[in-house]
Amino acid sequence: MSFTVIKHPLILDKLTRMRREETSSKDFRENLNEIAQLMVYEIFRDIPVKELEIKTPVKKAVGYTVDIPVVLVPIIRAGLGMTEGIQKLIPTARIAHVGLYRDEETLEPVQYYAKTTENIAESYVIVVDPMLATGGSACKAIEIAKEWGAKNVKFVCLVSVPEGVKKLQEAHPDVEIYAASLDDKLNKQGYIEPGLGDAGDRIFGTK
Repeated sequence: MSFTVIKHPLILDKLTRMRREETSSKDFRENLNEIAQLMVYEIFRDIPVKELEIKTPVKKAVGYTVDIPVVLVPIIRAGLGMTEGIQKLIPTARIAHVGLYRDEETLEPVQYYAKTTENIAESYVIVVDPMLATGGSACKAIEIAKEWGAKNVKFVCLVSVPEGVKKLQEAHPDVEIYAASLDDKLNKQGYIEPGLGDAGDRIFGTK
């Protein structure tokens, strides 16, 4: 049950910008994508590569290429805010989608959309959502990905809390979790404290 908080100085700086109440949607989105890019280096540290022969302008040489397809699974809506940053570094990544919303009374996830990609069973699957709060949406999205046949799954978020981490670890002990921060707790409404507010609303400028 691996849980990693990636504490890079640039991530800490950008996350602080995102937390500020006065930060605009434009700046929020830009920093979210930049943090996602910075996290990619750690998340893909163990991705397999294969050797291949190439020719440089000088001579033949041995190079390397990623040896497994990558599928990103953003949890709609907010997870979409992280896909662009990751795709900039992995442009061949395919994108599946899982649409979930949280019932405000039960705090349980409700599915309204799901669309997979080809070869997900053979792929390196990254489920992304900026927030790991109650853990309900993350657990449901990973459950759906596994139903599609995904075997190598990681979960990537920006802000997490112990309650959500514990629930996800218990439900999917085989899934590695990566976060940019482990915050204090959930409040009575199920929101992360101190958190950064509703990530979806802040990304898209909605209320």
